Amino acid sequence: MGNISRTFSILFFCFLFLSFLKSFSQEQKSIEAVRIEEPPRIDGILDDAVWQSLPAYGNFFMYEPGNEGRIPEGYASEVKMAYDDKAVYVAAYLYDPQPDRILSQFSQRDEVFVQADYFSVALNTYNDGINETRFYVTSAGTIGDAIRGQNNFDFSYNVVFECKISKDDKGWYAEFKIPYNALRFPEVTVQDWSVNFYRRLIRENQTHTWNFIKNSVGQETQYNGLVTGVRDINPPVRLTFFPFGQGVVTNFDGETETNLSAGMDVKYGLSDSFTLDATLIPDFGQASFDEVTLNLGPFEQTFGENRQFFTEGTDLFNIGRIFFSRRVGSGPTGDVGDLEDTEVIDNYPAKVNLLNALKISGRTKEKLGVGFFNAITEKTYATIRDTVTNTNRSVLVEPLSNYNIVVLDQQFNGNSSVSLINTNVTREGSFRDGNTSAFVFDVADKGNNYRSSGRAIVSNVNSVDGTKTGFLSELDIFRIKGKFRYRVGHDFANTTYDINDLGLNFENNFNNFVAGASYQIFEPTQWFNSYRFELTARHRRRYSPDVEIGNTLNLNTFFVLKSRFAFGGNMSYFSKDDDYFEPRVPGRFVAFGASLGGNVFVSSDYRRKFAYDINFGYRTYFDTQSRQNTFFDIEPRYRFSDKFLMILSSEFSFREKDFGYVDNTETEIFFGQRERINIENSIRASYNFDPYKAVDLRFRNFWSTADYSEDVFFTLNEDGTLTEADYDFSENDPNANFNIWNLDLSFRWRFAPGSEATLLYRNKIFNFDSQSTLGYGESLKNLFDQPQQNTLSLRITYFVDYNNIRGLLNTDS
Repeated sequence: MGNISRTFSILFFCFLFLSFLKSFSQEQKSIEAVRIEEPPRIDGILDDAVWQSLPAYGNFFMYEPGNEGRIPEGYASEVKMAYDDKAVYVAAYLYDPQPDRILSQFSQRDEVFVQADYFSVALNTYNDGINETRFYVTSAGTIGDAIRGQNNFDFSYNVVFECKISKDDKGWYAEFKIPYNALRFPEVTVQDWSVNFYRRLIRENQTHTWNFIKNSVGQETQYNGLVTGVRDINPPVRLTFFPFGQGVVTNFDGETETNLSAGMDVKYGLSDSFTLDATLIPDFGQASFDEVTLNLGPFEQTFGENRQFFTEGTDLFNIGRIFFSRRVGSGPTGDVGDLEDTEVIDNYPAKVNLLNALKISGRTKEKLGVGFFNAITEKTYATIRDTVTNTNRSVLVEPLSNYNIVVLDQQFNGNSSVSLINTNVTREGSFRDGNTSAFVFDVADKGNNYRSSGRAIVSNVNSVDGTKTGFLSELDIFRIKGKFRYRVGHDFANTTYDINDLGLNFENNFNNFVAGASYQIFEPTQWFNSYRFELTARHRRRYSPDVEIGNTLNLNTFFVLKSRFAFGGNMSYFSKDDDYFEPRVPGRFVAFGASLGGNVFVSSDYRRKFAYDINFGYRTYFDTQSRQNTFFDIEPRYRFSDKFLMILSSEFSFREKDFGYVDNTETEIFFGQRERINIENSIRASYNFDPYKAVDLRFRNFWSTADYSEDVFFTLNEDGTLTEADYDFSENDPNANFNIWNLDLSFRWRFAPGSEATLLYRNKIFNFDSQSTLGYGESLKNLFDQPQQNTLSLRITYFVDYNNIRGLLNTDS
């Protein structure tokens, strides 16, 4: 409890300290949004009467690569803004003295950071400096949207809005219609909104903004201008449906299976501020494949979220980092229990089916964010087969389960917030339950000189073994202004901290300290557009027993030349690294010695048709095994035209005289020396017919071996050292040859706003055996001897706005 009380004392001191720091003020523009009666036709051609009658707002400022200097002559930008009871409308006039040289690479929805200019509307309907939604369009007509998450922008957020562009001999133009069902705002007579407009010129390597942003102070979302004139909005019912149908044909090992499914996602505006999202009878069959690797470590292998419902609009639920959405519908948590001598596990399911899920989120006019998430998964059974009688029985390995999250997030001062989050998993019967509560804060002074952030988390796990309560705390203090910045921090977790029912954590029982400093420029020099140095020192300890794990010193550098050639690197030194998890036995550890290593990388100018990224790294260990790690990555890309882009990637790594856990008995823990090789090759190619139709190819082959054929094994001593020993692995061969092949070929067609059809062909091959001495070619040949899984699926999603069909639903007519 001493550590806990000290942590809260520090938190309290930080709040007092930050509350007395001086505030600052800045010049702020304003734009008047005019109420209109007749909306413009959204075609990108700004000849509508409404645009001719509205005032234009221009005089943009330089933002990147630096604040200094004037906008080059001929690159003026102007905007106009209007609204009615259905939507907000924006017109952008983007002049260019050489319009035939505007880069205009085609791409698809949300792929806006390509070799094309873009214009974006950054709209904050709460004028709080934090909750900003951005609507993008490129000079090729691709649209995208993003919402501000925890200190970044989340492009998985998707709403339905319209934007079209046009071009002439003066430049290009953009016309936006942003419906109110794509926005959330307070229920007040006079709206208090803010906005900024961004124009990116790829050819000139410049970004211009309507309201000035000082790039060395604070965050860009704090520099919006005011929106005046928006009042008495009477928006229509915010109710939209996304029904989908999907057909799948799968062939594997000579057997063909056909599956038809349908479901629906629903969005309903409970009020102007709060929205309910629900998915009914979900089907995630077309989610991207996971990039599986050979996992020899002590922790589970985890992957990013690819399911659309769990990536859209989840910014509130990700506060505090205690929600890992892949827990919902992941593998069962139970086991099959004791088996009879004649029984075997015939089928143990890899996942649990999701029955339904919903989330409610929004923010009040007092800037209080409220989020509620709930999901239910169905009962899941494993199949046990008796090898003598050939009869089957079912064993419940995951009961009916409920996943729940509640979030309260109070924002203030335009740059600060405090949050309370609770996650709860309740499983029917005697299965394990989990409950986690967190207090999270991120507080900066109004002058954006200092920022303090942290978490305090309490976990509770209930199982047949009783209840275990755990605690984690984090505290960081940052200097966030100017070229020279620094930070100090402390992380703590006790031995029973566990959030893995609905969160993700691999380690507990630590008491770590960190300090760092950085230097960066915000204005270009004679040679550089930008550069940055960052030095970080870490001291890592166990909490119980209180012992040192190791110290780390890390240096990162990053440079960008005026030619847009980037390079940099990393160098790190570990004094030692005592690993308490690799032995797989509580309280035991293996002592990894000191090591020194790093990497260097280069990245060429993506404006050119041919560009590349290269990364080389090396690490050497100062221990008796004289281990060495080497890796090399290269990623060339070629833009055949504005419609066709191909990116190749090859990654190679070699761990010489590596060693790791092999097995354990009641009295001994065995480690083995191994040679590890990883080779990964991938292809990403896209042919875009226009911003609405594209053919995409995504291919990946990953091969990995762990070779123990030198027959060098060890037993682990109590002090973490290793002693050579004999090990008979006739019943537990640790040699591994892992090879996996994934190929996705798809045609996507966004045939109407919010509506999309995807035809997907998927090919998957997998092989895992103990032939660790095989080369890459031989292993690939064996891979193609395995049965292939071929899948062809068609999924159609259609967007339906209730306001467009309510006349058809009116039974009184």
